[in-house]
Amino acid sequence: MKHTTKLLLVPALALGVAVAAAGPAFAATEDVTYQTTLDAINGSGASGSYTVKLVGDEATVTGEVSGLAETFNDAPYPHVQHIHIAAQGVCPPADADANGDGVIDTPEGQPFYGEIGTTLSLDGATDASTATDLTVAPSGSSFTYERTFTMNAATIAALEAGTGVIVVHGLDPAGLSQEAQDAMSTLVPELPLAATAPALCGALAVSQMEEMPEGGVQTGGVNTAGPDLGMLTLGGGLLLAAGGVVAVRRRVAARN
Repeated sequence: MKHTTKLLLVPALALGVAVAAAGPAFAATEDVTYQTTLDAINGSGASGSYTVKLVGDEATVTGEVSGLAETFNDAPYPHVQHIHIAAQGVCPPADADANGDGVIDTPEGQPFYGEIGTTLSLDGATDASTATDLTVAPSGSSFTYERTFTMNAATIAALEAGTGVIVVHGLDPAGLSQEAQDAMSTLVPELPLAATAPALCGALAVSQMEEMPEGGVQTGGVNTAGPDLGMLTLGGGLLLAAGGVVAVRRRVAARN
């Protein structure tokens, strides 16, 4: 399938999935750490792990992944990532692929992992307004992530209830069935299915560990500046959403 190259501005709400409102200020009743091992979904072959440490409503999120799709059209492949909330708190099983195309797309997975509560962006806002902002998404096949920010009430409540799930998006189209390669996204019809489909998923659970375990997933370099928007075209469309800026402390480290 050949698509015409064009610039497409897609606000977060255009994704067609419910997103969590920031809600009033909310603090966890005690300091607590949550952790998850991310498993491959949709045959991505990727892996990773994440830790969320809450001190009141201040969250420090640390993670590392490897094995994701590396490039698209000769540019680093951006991988938007979120904490999904308020559903079953699990990753979708294989039979969640309702249409049988070999890909569990975002709407098919939503009954299991829920709506977007927090966007794990490199910079700017961490709510749903930056859910699809490629300029603040980590990119490449492997990266490490660390950021400290004020977490919204809905996400904190979901973590306490055991319904927080981290999902990393973006598949290599070459690894999909021909039917899925030819399909357009069920969320944004101007984009290919691969652009918005989940690649990694992991349910967050309470952990006694304060830091990420040593000797975890081996990672390569990380593109901390975000993708080259002049080069990256996803099936002829560029997925971009405007996001506000908030005062945060962040650090994204490259790891050899």
